[in-house]
Order: sequence, then structure tokens, then C-alpha cells
Amino acid sequence: MKRQAWQRLLPNYLILSAFLLLILLPIIGLVFSAFKTDIEVIKGPLTLPSQLRFASFKEAWTTGRFNFFFRNSVIVTVVVVVISVFLSTLTGYAFGMLPVPGKKVLYPLLLVGYMVPFEAVVIPLYHMMDNLKLTDTYWALILPQIGLSVSFGTLWMSSFFSTAPSELVDAAAIDGCNRWQTLWRILWPLARPAVLTLVVLIFMWTWNEFLLALVMIQKETMRTLPVGLAFFQGRYSANIPLMAAGALIVAGPILLVYIVFQRYFIRGMLGGAVKG
Repeated sequence: MKRQAWQRLLPNYLILSAFLLLILLPIIGLVFSAFKTDIEVIKGPLTLPSQLRFASFKEAWTTGRFNFFFRNSVIVTVVVVVISVFLSTLTGYAFGMLPVPGKKVLYPLLLVGYMVPFEAVVIPLYHMMDNLKLTDTYWALILPQIGLSVSFGTLWMSSFFSTAPSELVDAAAIDGCNRWQTLWRILWPLARPAVLTLVVLIFMWTWNEFLLALVMIQKETMRTLPVGLAFFQGRYSANIPLMAAGALIVAGPILLVYIVFQRYFIRGMLGGAVKG
């Protein structure tokens, strides 16, 4: 019986393995290239480097000013993630469990920010930020991304809270908990997988945001990593090891965050945080 089941699943595993190989090969080539010399890169992207050289990372970090870009990305991403997750938890709790007046009107209105393509509003947004004298500042990157993230976060968290056990909420009310205490003492531990999944998603979107930073920021020292990498590519496009090192500096934090929160991320995705 087990042998028959294995024979049925074997084609699926072969197809998945082939797609996995297609995905991993460029990543492996990128990692290898970052530690090679120009001559070793010419021999082939998938050949092993003769030794681990960190000169390309050091040059990208200093000469390419990735130290400034990395600092800016960290500041913007941390502020956006913290504020967005906090506000999304509150709005999700309100729309998911509380009798909010005008919910049927407010909820779709709040989600407009998630449904409208960002490219359609980036020019008016730039003029608004320019009138407020916020261009070339962190706030020009933080405030719009909080608005976009809270729109999705409200959808995400309200879907979780709407399916939370009502018995726990009733028991908390009987014990004398108010709505604020019910949220943080009773529902917050249950919402941890959904919240951490939201953290990973918002972190990834904010860290990779390119168009907003390209439009709002003109000062080189205020650029974030994706924009800095684009300008860096224009200056050092012929230096493959240097370009690969810069790309790894940009992608590394996302991989690290996903590895740390992988267990909660998968639980949040499979636990039905958003249901149709």
C-alpha cells in the first residue's frame, strides 16, 4: 500500500524538485559570484570560488554607501512595521468583533487603500508631501507605507478576530475584563501566528519598496537599499562580484526575518487568517 502511494506521489515530487532547482540555481550563482574575482566569474557562475573573499562586501558597504542605505531601510521598515501592526490589530479587532457604527461603510472605505494601485496615486502623493515639506525625509517614506499597510492589515486581522472563539470573549467579560483587556490578555496570545505573519509581510513589502523611495527621495544619503542598489548597478554594472555582494546585502535581512519567523508564518498562512 505504501509502495503504491509512493509511486503515485513520485511524479509530483519530481516536478516540484525540477521547479525548486530552477529557483535555486540563480540564487546559488549569485551567492558564489559575490565571493569570486572577476576572472573566476568568467569561468561560470555555478563554479565554486577558490576561497571566501569578502572584499566585494566591504567595497559595496563603504564605496557604494550601502551603510547609509542599510540604515535608512532599517529605520523606515522598523517604524512602518511597528506602527502598522499595532494599528492593524486595533482596527482588525474593532471591525472583526465590536459593533462599530457604520461598519458597512467604513470597512470598504478603509480597504480602498489596499485595492487602488499605488502607481495611480504616487504623483499626487508626491505633490502633497512636497507641499508639506516632507520630501527627502523619512516621513515621506513612512507615512504612505503605514497607510497602505494598515489597509491590508485591517483585512488580515479582522478576518482572524471574526473567527476567534466568542466563548473566550464572553468569559473575559464575565470576569470583569473590558474590551482593551480582552484584546491584549485574551485574544493577543491566540492572534500571535496571524500577527507575526503580518509582520513578515509588511517587513518584506516595506524593505523592497522601490517606487516610493525613488520618487520621494533625491538625496543620496537618504536612499533606501532597493533604490541605492539600482543606482549602484548603473555605476558598477561591469563588476559582477560587487553587484552580487550588493544584491545579497539587500536580500539578506528578508531571508533572515523569514527564517526566524518561518514557523509562525506558515501557521498564520495555513491557519486561515484570511478566509474567503
